[in-house]
Amino acid sequence: MLDGFSRDDGERGLLANFFEINWGLVILITVVCCIGFAMQYSAAGGSMEPWAGRQMMRFAAGLVLMVGVALVHLRWWFLLAYPIYGAGLLLLVAVEIFGRIGMGAQRWIDLGIVQFQPTELMKFGLVLVLARYFHGLPQDAIARPATLAWPVLLGLVPSALVAKQPDLGSALLLLTLTASMMFLAGVRIWKFVAVGSAILAALPLAWTQLRDYQKQRVLVFLDPENDPLGSGYHIIQSKIALGSGGIWGKGFMQGTQSYLQFLPEKQTDFIFTMYAEEFGLVGGIVLLALYSAILIYGTMIALTAKSQFGRLVAAGIMVAFWVYAFINMAMVTGLIPVVGEPLPLVSYGGTALMALLISFGLVINVSIHRGVQVRPGDDPVS
Repeated sequence: MLDGFSRDDGERGLLANFFEINWGLVILITVVCCIGFAMQYSAAGGSMEPWAGRQMMRFAAGLVLMVGVALVHLRWWFLLAYPIYGAGLLLLVAVEIFGRIGMGAQRWIDLGIVQFQPTELMKFGLVLVLARYFHGLPQDAIARPATLAWPVLLGLVPSALVAKQPDLGSALLLLTLTASMMFLAGVRIWKFVAVGSAILAALPLAWTQLRDYQKQRVLVFLDPENDPLGSGYHIIQSKIALGSGGIWGKGFMQGTQSYLQFLPEKQTDFIFTMYAEEFGLVGGIVLLALYSAILIYGTMIALTAKSQFGRLVAAGIMVAFWVYAFINMAMVTGLIPVVGEPLPLVSYGGTALMALLISFGLVINVSIHRGVQVRPGDDPVS
């Protein structure tokens, strides 16, 4: 044993680990990203600038990072879980101090040569730290309410910092991710029901704490026609574009809603709407099938991992990926209020793409080191 991990597959060379990479998953991720490049090219009117070319360069760098993350032994990600989470918290605090305002919120850190959103980095950092916390905990310990105080705090602190930016959508995503990790670790369902009931009871108070534009988003969600040229404009134009695509779509670069500039944020938040207008219902089903295939791959990796840490990391990242995709698609189809979340691997955005590729690198890492065994109660730092 070394640091609580067995040497079954941990001491192989990097070359041997390289050939153990789940290339099927890598290919699926690449195909979805290529759809994103094509749509960014279309959004720019048939030009690689300003979106598609930059996103392709980021993907190339992110692919190298993904492979690098996959090859590092799983024990190191266990050891780095709290430092990565701590760095994410410090960056979120830094946003409050000298962050750059974009899209009406203070979400960005500008280092001159690069700008990034710490929220995206926190998403996989939260998965790592919660997976480490629940690693090796016996079921009777997880059942005790006192045991859950620490993971709840780990989720609440970054969520509060993100909500203050304000970025309510990402804050809710972090809370959902925290709850999902707790459920995957074995927390009983009745506890979630109790918390959910308390949240519902507190909704009237929460409504009073929302900013005016956040309240308007909810009201527009309930009745978009209430402000068709203002807050309701985005979702109305999105639904028009979705409906106009029909079964087969209008064809690549033939979407009228996007080319006549009716469709807002077509390269980021509403890229699925533009995609559906050009490729129709069939194209939407193909993209959903690709997302489902990625989800199945990741779920199988989680189920075959022998360590609790590996299982939770892979499963948590796949939950985050699924929630990410669901929120965007539900948002642009009017099922939930507009919250400003991009479509994973497809929307333009460097930080979101890099964070997702690093996250998938962790999933592939679990696949490579699936034979690593950790006895209940073992701690790799002991």
